Amino acid sequence: MRNETTRMAKSEISAVQYLAGDELYQRRARAALPLLVRQAMQSVTVYYSDLAAELGMPNERNLNYVLGFIGDALELLSKDWKESVPPIQCLVINKRDRLPGEGIGWFITKKEDFRKLPRKEQRRLVKIELESVFAYSKWVSVLRAFGLAQAITDYAQIAAKAKSIGATRELRAASFGGGGESPEHKKLKQFVAKHPEAVGLPASLSPGHMEEPLLSGDVLDVFFRHGHDHVAVEVKSSVSDEADIMRGMFQCVKYRAVLEAQQAKDGLPQSARAILVLEAKLPPKFQTLKNILGVEFVDGVIPGSS
Repeated sequence: MRNETTRMAKSEISAVQYLAGDELYQRRARAALPLLVRQAMQSVTVYYSDLAAELGMPNERNLNYVLGFIGDALELLSKDWKESVPPIQCLVINKRDRLPGEGIGWFITKKEDFRKLPRKEQRRLVKIELESVFAYSKWVSVLRAFGLAQAITDYAQIAAKAKSIGATRELRAASFGGGGESPEHKKLKQFVAKHPEAVGLPASLSPGHMEEPLLSGDVLDVFFRHGHDHVAVEVKSSVSDEADIMRGMFQCVKYRAVLEAQQAKDGLPQSARAILVLEAKLPPKFQTLKNILGVEFVDGVIPGSS
């Protein structure tokens, strides 16, 4: 398939013509490009699995061809515009090593050379490309060139409710010394603290600290240290509604930033994570917001008896 794409890219076809068409990979490429532009404009990478979920693709491996096709289209656009358009597809990364697929080598250096490079050098090259992708100021113009619109999702109603819940809880805490905690929330929090493997950490890790205070005045549900990583965990039990889940996603953004600031204050490497744990499944409507914010999450966590 790659050879077929390369032959097409070397033809006299224009970038716009190249991305047009009714083949499945062409339709997927046109659906994916606005999502990649959204991520680029937010300076946030996205996992293959998360992008595939947002596109409704059951097999994330099929993204490799779609992303390669987008890369070829951008190379043609660079030729049409007589200026370099960075390889936006490199912001799609694997969970395993947090690197793009090997196909990115076609757009950075020779694929064979990229594969042979030490992992550290691969990361260095990808970092350079990501910086150019995030700094590029013409992504909206790129979409317009292909006749595509920006990806927009409306969360206004849920956001308004989330703000209302937050304001009510702040008022209750100020007036009565705390907002209370449901039994379901407490049970899930205790389970995660005792079972780090539930959030993808080694089972051998020491139990997490519950109610860990931050210098911002916030309090984490659960906190783990794993090597250089400081890991905040926010839990949402089965009684949490959509507005509360949205609040949890933004709490994770805040906690990650505060943890990195605390690490900087202490002269430590800034390596912080924030994970949202849901007892229920993540509502499909939140997949887009999750990708925009770059939030890590684990859903379907059922607290056991231990």
